[in-house]
Amino acid sequence: MIVVGITGNLGTGKTTVAQMLVDLGAVHINADELGHEIIRPNTEPYTEILAAFGKSILGADGQLDRVKLSKLVFENKKALARLNRITHPKICDLVKHQINELRQAGTKVIVLEAALLIEAGWKPLVDQLWVTTAPEAIIVERLKKSRGLRQEEVLSRLRNQMPQEEKARQADVVINTNCLIDELSANVTELWRALPV
Repeated sequence: MIVVGITGNLGTGKTTVAQMLVDLGAVHINADELGHEIIRPNTEPYTEILAAFGKSILGADGQLDRVKLSKLVFENKKALARLNRITHPKICDLVKHQINELRQAGTKVIVLEAALLIEAGWKPLVDQLWVTTAPEAIIVERLKKSRGLRQEEVLSRLRNQMPQEEKARQADVVINTNCLIDELSANVTELWRALPV
């Protein structure tokens, strides 16, 4: 079994590449989705986040309002670090558990998609680290279209992330997603075929 970790900054195409691997036969673990699971009401992280950031981040339904929380933490490095300290250990436990279950089930390839894979110290969980990259101008355009963010909001979030160049230096594979989708798919398929499984 091989675990491929896919990371990259906001808007660089991590999910697109991960989905291409799933289409080729990989099993997907999405750390972001696990993060949503652990902050449901009445969980330990939910209580800790509420204590750290106050009730202003709650929606009318009592759930954490992820838009409000994102706005708060992406504009404040200390707040982001505090949130990560609460959530990352719990997400890591879930990731390890899922990897073990999939290993026992005889899974050949797992793709672990995690925006903060490097920052969270999860590199030991993966056999290969793939990093998606794209020019900043392209990222801004993508996030304006897909999430309705303003340029300043995108740039503020990018400034709070590890620079792409630093992530790329730590990668086994760097995938520039600033290309036609067919070209990207062909590149990912070639990398898939080269996996030592």
